[in-house]
Amino acid sequence: MSDVSIDVLSLSITATLVMYALAMAIGAVRILRGPTAQDRVLAMDFVYVAGMLVMLVLAIRYDSEMYFEGALMMVLFGFVGSVALAKFLLRGAVI
Repeated sequence: MSDVSIDVLSLSITATLVMYALAMAIGAVRILRGPTAQDRVLAMDFVYVAGMLVMLVLAIRYDSEMYFEGALMMVLFGFVGSVALAKFLLRGAVI
């Protein structure tokens, strides 16, 4: 690849990571402020999906497959956590 394409890729990855960090910060504010438990659960889902996207962008930046596996694990645990919280909000008990 030429130097120009490498510079453009590096710049776009950096800009993407900054935007994802900003999105995660906005989601964290929603988690802290609420106003309802459902809003907090939805914001938590948003933050873990944004975190997964950060892991995928880092996998592209560092050309490593380990980040892809970490992103997969993050999504799996996030989904299980979301289901558990939704069940708790509906029934008042997880089990």
